[in-house]
Order: sequence, then C-alpha cells, then structure tokens
Amino acid sequence: MEHVTTPPWAMLAYLVAGVLFIMALRGLSSPATSRAGNRYGMIGMTIAMVTTLVTHYPHLDPARMPANVSAPIAIDGEALALIFAAIALGGGIGWITARRIAMTAMPQLVAAFHSLVGMAAVLVGLAAYLNPIAFGIAGPDGIIEVQSRIEMGLGIAIGAITFSGSVIAFLKLNGNMSGAPIMLPARHAINLGTLVAILGLVGYFTQDQSAWVIAVITALSFAIGFLLIIPIGGADMPVVVSMLNSYSGWAAAAMGFTLHNTAMIITGALVGSSGAILSYIMCKAMNRSFISVIAGGFGAAPEAAAGGGAKVQRPWKRGSAEDAAFLMKEAENVIIIPGYGMAVAQAQHVLREMGDLLKKEGVNVKYAIHPVAGRMPGHMNVLLAEANVPYDEVFELEDINGEFAQADVAFIIGANDVVNPAAKTDKSSPIYGMPVFDVDKAKTVMFIKRSMGGVGYAGVDNDVFYMDQTMMLLADAKKMVEDINKALAH
Repeated sequence: MEHVTTPPWAMLAYLVAGVLFIMALRGLSSPATSRAGNRYGMIGMTIAMVTTLVTHYPHLDPARMPANVSAPIAIDGEALALIFAAIALGGGIGWITARRIAMTAMPQLVAAFHSLVGMAAVLVGLAAYLNPIAFGIAGPDGIIEVQSRIEMGLGIAIGAITFSGSVIAFLKLNGNMSGAPIMLPARHAINLGTLVAILGLVGYFTQDQSAWVIAVITALSFAIGFLLIIPIGGADMPVVVSMLNSYSGWAAAAMGFTLHNTAMIITGALVGSSGAILSYIMCKAMNRSFISVIAGGFGAAPEAAAGGGAKVQRPWKRGSAEDAAFLMKEAENVIIIPGYGMAVAQAQHVLREMGDLLKKEGVNVKYAIHPVAGRMPGHMNVLLAEANVPYDEVFELEDINGEFAQADVAFIIGANDVVNPAAKTDKSSPIYGMPVFDVDKAKTVMFIKRSMGGVGYAGVDNDVFYMDQTMMLLADAKKMVEDINKALAH
C-alpha cells in the first residue's frame, strides 16, 4: 500500500493539539496553573484522537475524499466499535484509579502509567512488524521499508526499556522490592554490552527483517530496562521517574513515525524532551551528573547499600508536642521542611492547619522544598497544593537556604537526606555533594520521625539528630502535628 497524504484540516487540527500540549506543559510548571494545564492537555488529546479516527475512517464519505487523502489503516465499523470499547474500558479504569489513589501512592501510579506507555509502544511496533502492509510501511511483497525498520526497532527498544524499568521503579516505590541499590558484579560492562548489542541488532534489522532479530531486540531491551533501574535507589528515585517519563515520550514519538501520525510525533517529542530537561535540572540541583545517576545512583557504595555500617549511639534530646507548640508560638520565623515521611503519614492537611494557627499568632511561616524530596518530581509541591498551602509561602532550596540563619525554628517533618550535613562534610558519604538545607544554622531544630532507629532512604545517619539545638519529636507525623495543633489552640 502506498503512502497517503494527511488532509490539510487534519494537519491544522494536529497543530492546534500540539499548541495545547505545549500550553499544558507550561501550566504544569506551577501549582497555581496546574489545573489549567491539565485541561489544556485533555482538550489537545481529545482533538488529536478525534482527528485520527476521522482521517482513518474513509467510509464516512469515500466518494468525496480525494484519492490521495485516506489513511494507511482504514477503520471499518467493527474496528471503530472495538476502539470505542477500548477507550471506554481504559478511560473507566483510569477514572476510577485516579479518584481512589492516595496522594502518597502517586509516584508508583506515575511509574505504572509509564510502564503502560512503554508496553503500548512495544505492542504497536510488533503489530506493525506482523502486518506492515496494513500500516503502510511495506510494499505488496511485505518487505518493510528501511527507515520504518529503524523507527520500529528503536520504538520497540525504547518502549521495552521503559516498561521493564518502570515496573522495577513501581516495585521499589510500592515497597514490594527493597529501595536499596541492588549491585550486580560487572554491571557497567553488562549494561554497555547489552546496549551495544541492541543498537547493533537495530542496524542489522535494516538488512534482515527476520523474526528472530526483532525478538532478540525486544528481549534484550526488556532486560536492560531491568538492569538499569535495580542499582538505583535512595535520593535518585525522583530522577528515575523523570527519566522514565522521557523514555515513554521518545517511545511514543518513534511509534508516531511508524504510524505516520503527526500528533504522536509531536506529543512524544514534547514529553521526551521535557522529561530529559527535567532530569537534567534535577541532576544539576543535586550536583550530580545524569550518567552517574543512571550508572548507580545515591547509595551505590557498598557500605551505603549495606545500611551505612554500624550506627553509633549518641546522646539526643526528646521533646513533646507541648514543647514544640510553645517554642513555635514564641518564634518570629518558622521554616517547615516536608519530606516523604509527611506523605506516608498523609500529614499535609494538619501541617497546613499548624501553619495557619502559627500565622494567627503573628509567626512568619514558610515551607522549604528540596528538588528531590519525595519519590517523584514535585512530590512535596503536589501534596502542599492539595492541602491548599498558599503558593507564595512555598520556596525552593536555592531561594530559602540563606534564611535558616535568621530562622527561630526549622521544623522538619519526614525529611532526612535533604537536611543531612554529611552531604557537605563527609566525602565518603553516598550523598556527598548533594545540596541540602542548612537547618543546622537555625536557633532550634524540631525533627519529627517515628523512631531513632531509622535512617534516611540513602541509609546514612544524620548528625542533625544529635545537635544541641535539636529536639526530636518521635511519633507518627500526622499524630504529632495534630497534638501540636491542639496545644497551639489552647
């Protein structure tokens, strides 16, 4: 089947959809405009889907359509019914899942969605390989065009890497697999050799379209996705989620070329490039190279992987909710640093209530967000926005770190690695070089954690626990903040 030309109105519709996708990305860059960004993305995707269905359904009025304006894949009535059934089924599952999912489980939900995008790219690529004539990428003899073989091979490879890598990320985030790095012997040589083999087979696929070639490409790609993610743990997990988001975009773009679908190419390129840029920004914020993250991540050192070695018992001070309420009520400036422990305890709403009570007492309250706090990019921003914390009270690390010297209280709730001074002082630490909050400069530090036995996700003890000005508030984060609020109210 020869290639066909997309009608001009469809190209315009895809352009409008692309603009809406760009507006969606722009809106999602800030909590204040995130809802509008979501709406733009939904409208753009609806336009793209409807346009694709219409242009691929020549039976609407085939007599009036020019000979060169049809679709490489003609959809008849039965196929259209199946498509709508699939949309209804998938949309229903997505709707129910999104309404029921807890905000604390959002990172693993994102990882799961990435895995579905990757698997979709693999299945589309395999379908195109099995029936290339229907996809308009081969002649009557079934020989697939060279450029289509390259697009197909790369799309399947990236999709398979995205799928298996996202599955491992999901298992780590969901607690089904240890979050600690799992180090394989000679992993760098194995990974490099596997990647070279995949690229070599994609090149060979342009000369030989035998089934074994595409099968081996698929199998090796599934394997390398697994191998790339299992050594990564700790504070690198937000970068992993961002990286997998980028992979899913490039997989979609590659399949867009295979399907000759402009909307998929535009959307995939936007997602891929934005995910790559976000990963770069996060790595820069952590003072890490992207390659080092992919190669092993925080906690990659053997001693960190083993839990940081024996923990030395040192004296520390314990406080109560009443103590914390009294000190913060008398304070002038309080900086709150939330972390993943806040998310696990679902304490964002009571934390906002605490901030409101303190502001009524004339206390200046600010929230400090680290780029890698939580388990996905912007995790803490999302939780605070859900709790209706004013956007102008939320600050990034570089904007607020200089204010800790003037802060009366640094209130740390569920964070650990992002306030650990070992990142600045201990060159042997697996988190060395990562910018952290200078909480040690505050007059008083209040640290909420469940017990003194636990350390951060990177497996490193924290000197802040044992400072003279630190008061440890050992309890469930939500329960402790609720007790503080009761004390503030009375």
